[in-house]
Amino acid sequence: MQLTLRQQGFLFLAGFALCIPVANWLIGNVGTFCVPNGPCLIPVAPGVMAPSGVLMIGLGLVLRDLVQRRLGLGWAFGAILAGTALSALLAPPALVLASAVAFLISEMADLAVYTPLQRRGLVRAVLASSLVGLVIDSAFFLFLAFGNLDLLPGQVLGKLWMVLAALPLVHWLRRRDTAMGLA
Repeated sequence: MQLTLRQQGFLFLAGFALCIPVANWLIGNVGTFCVPNGPCLIPVAPGVMAPSGVLMIGLGLVLRDLVQRRLGLGWAFGAILAGTALSALLAPPALVLASAVAFLISEMADLAVYTPLQRRGLVRAVLASSLVGLVIDSAFFLFLAFGNLDLLPGQVLGKLWMVLAALPLVHWLRRRDTAMGLA
C-alpha cells in the first residue's frame, strides 16, 4: 500500500509533534550523565556534551520542512503554533519561557529560509533552513534559560547530527517526487 502525499504529510506532522514530548522525556531520562535536578547529557563530539533532547529538536526542524512540502505553508505555520504551545506545556516550569520562545523563533526562521529555497533544491533548502533554525533555537534557549551561551557548541552539534542523519531520507523523497513528476 502506497501512502498519498497528504497521508505522508500527516505522518510527518505526527512525527514533528512527537519530537516535543520525546525531547522533554530524553532530557530527564537518557544520557551518559544526568545532572541532579538538571538535564541528562550525551556526548556529541569528543569532549562536548549536550542535553539529550537536542537530538529530537534537530529532527523536528527537518520534519517541519517536510510537513510544509506535503501539506503546505498553512499547515506548517499551524504546526509551529501548536508546537510552541506543546513546548510550553511540557517544559519544566523553570524553562517554559525559554523553551516556547526558542521553539517559536527558530521554527519561524526555519520556515522563512526553507520557503524561498525549496524550489532550488529540497536537500539544500532543508539543510540551510535547519542550520539557521538549530543555531537560533540553541542561542535563544540558552540565553533565556541560563543567561549565557556556554553550552552552545554542544547544542548546535547535537541538533546538527540529527539533521545530517535525516538528509538521506530527504534526498530519497526528492528523488521519489521527481520520479513521480512532482518536483
